[in-house]
Amino acid sequence: MTTTPDPMAEIRVSFFLECEELLESLQDGLDIMETTGADSDTINVVFRTVHSIKGGAGAFGLEGLVRFAHRFETALDDLRGGRVPLTSEGLKTYFQAADHLSDLVRAHREGTPTDVNENKGLLSDLDNLAAEDSVEEPLDPKIDFQPMPVALDLGLDDAPDDEIAPPNPSAPACCLPYQIKFEPTADLFSTGNDPALLLRNLAALGRMTATCDTKHVPDLAQLDPEQSHLSWTITLETNVPPCDIASVFEFVEGLCTLRIDQTDVPIIDDPAPPTLSEASGPPPSAPATKSVVRVDIDRIDRLVNLVGELVINQAMLSQSLENAGVPPYSPAMDGVEEYQRLTRDIQDSVMMIRAQPLKPLFQRMARMVREASNSVGKDVRLYFEGEETEIDKTVIERLVEPLTHMIRNAVDHGIESFENRCATDKPAQGRVTLRAAHKSGRVVIDIADDGAGIDRAKVRQIAIDKGLIPPGKDYDDAEIDELLFMPGFSTAGAVSDLSGRGVGLDVVRNAIQTLGGRITVLSEPGQGTTLSISLPLTLAVVDGMVVRAADETLVIPLNFVIKTLTPEPQDVDSLRPGYNMLKSGSGLVPLFDLGAMLGYREAPDALDGTDVLLIGDDDKGKIALAVDRIVDQRQVVIKGLDDKVQRAPGIAAATILGDGHIALILDPLEAASKAAPRHKALPYPTSVTGAIS
Repeated sequence: MTTTPDPMAEIRVSFFLECEELLESLQDGLDIMETTGADSDTINVVFRTVHSIKGGAGAFGLEGLVRFAHRFETALDDLRGGRVPLTSEGLKTYFQAADHLSDLVRAHREGTPTDVNENKGLLSDLDNLAAEDSVEEPLDPKIDFQPMPVALDLGLDDAPDDEIAPPNPSAPACCLPYQIKFEPTADLFSTGNDPALLLRNLAALGRMTATCDTKHVPDLAQLDPEQSHLSWTITLETNVPPCDIASVFEFVEGLCTLRIDQTDVPIIDDPAPPTLSEASGPPPSAPATKSVVRVDIDRIDRLVNLVGELVINQAMLSQSLENAGVPPYSPAMDGVEEYQRLTRDIQDSVMMIRAQPLKPLFQRMARMVREASNSVGKDVRLYFEGEETEIDKTVIERLVEPLTHMIRNAVDHGIESFENRCATDKPAQGRVTLRAAHKSGRVVIDIADDGAGIDRAKVRQIAIDKGLIPPGKDYDDAEIDELLFMPGFSTAGAVSDLSGRGVGLDVVRNAIQTLGGRITVLSEPGQGTTLSISLPLTLAVVDGMVVRAADETLVIPLNFVIKTLTPEPQDVDSLRPGYNMLKSGSGLVPLFDLGAMLGYREAPDALDGTDVLLIGDDDKGKIALAVDRIVDQRQVVIKGLDDKVQRAPGIAAATILGDGHIALILDPLEAASKAAPRHKALPYPTSVTGAIS
């Protein structure tokens, strides 16, 4: 038995995708209102966003979403009309309403039931913001209704136009006249749409007059209140194209009869407009519009996998030709090089398709800050920097949980109480900043607060009390900060809604490491704390340096490699056997034997004359890795390790080489941080020191 596909299913999916964009615009508008005040353009954007969500929800019969959006829209309409002022408490309510609207959209998308009593308090707050004559009570079928006689004059054919909205004073001087016929059906009203709001939005496009046709209204005795009896004839003078006029009625398509006609030549208010020959140049062309196609993410994932197989196939082909003794500059090898170039171009294009800006994730964190600060009674605001930075969609999805945990930690533990901030001459409002930027082929995300910083004496004492470290040993700041990442460690004195249950930063670190990333801490007492996350741009393909060490083939991501060199004996200083330093520029860099660092062999006594890779990034110190041989530089496909496999420090992932063998992909800085404490005589940079020995 075959099932007939639902023709509305695809449209419904499209609606929820559009809701994501609309909710993002809503948050942007509210952020602008909070930062720069309530200008009319921003308020109009916020209002139309909520109205668009309501209209689309009505088309699909999402009653709970329609009802709440309508009440939210009413409060915004009074703000837009200047009937109520914008206050800090009102803005707080608008943010809460936007959050709840997002929850309702998600609930309807997932098909989960919503509690109608959950938003009663929020609805009351919205009603308190609305003007007195705009408050709408919830529909209640038990309310007694006493009919009031209304005189209806049905002979209004010769009546003057009823101007729905005053002319827009900002209407352009040169306008095109349009004649619009608008006749709603009964379904338009039953889905929660309001013709008056549609006409107001239409009036915002230019100069408008509208005549309401009431000739089909029956006598009161025969009146069916569930039917539509009205229609409008509208004259609109505007310079916008017909598609913009039609967009006003976008979410009532199929719920009304609509006709838009251009009636005459343009209306010119300027008595002496310049002619084309008098103009300084040709008329400006209309801005090019981007065409967007929405594609199922599963199809893109399949394309990414195919590109990965293409990279492996190209590597195998190159290896086969090399093993067959084909000369490097032969036509066959030239063809392989062209094949490699095309493969890289395809891979870059596919990665751009998967890349998405971090802005929606950052906006989601803004809500976390509002909720967390309300929970602990603090005034905290989140600031964004670099929210347009793009990263792989999969990475974004898996960043939600660790970022949420760090944001809550910043609000609960980092930001001081109001009294303590005032006592130290800090602003009463705490500040949490989310920063993102591309650095050295990776994405770095910082979560910074302007709180009290890490109380390292307290952290050390808690670790001693929990038996995590011996009491008589001294630790530097970096080692104490590392204690925060130990399982079960918590500085909370009591269990609260945000913390105190022993689910600490170790969960965050594990999540970041699973993504091939690292997390570091920088804290200044009294100034605040910054948690820095460094992540790969993609989880699919990476440029790598293939090396040999202790008869093992390993891959080091190219973004870690500063340069390669072959040191002379005078370039290496041996502190004692197995502990060496490399002269680099004007300083010394710790020199590790890669095979020994990973435990494949004992550390050799001398490392001069070997191939050395200088490794480093902007966040940590430099190190040098001695390898037996540098094999090649190539693209490799990242293959994640199974969850059942215990993850060794410094091992990020694996890959398949051109000869079919498996090679491990390293995170050399993490591997060095785990090896450094074993080298007690090694003056390793404290910013790289990792585990507590």
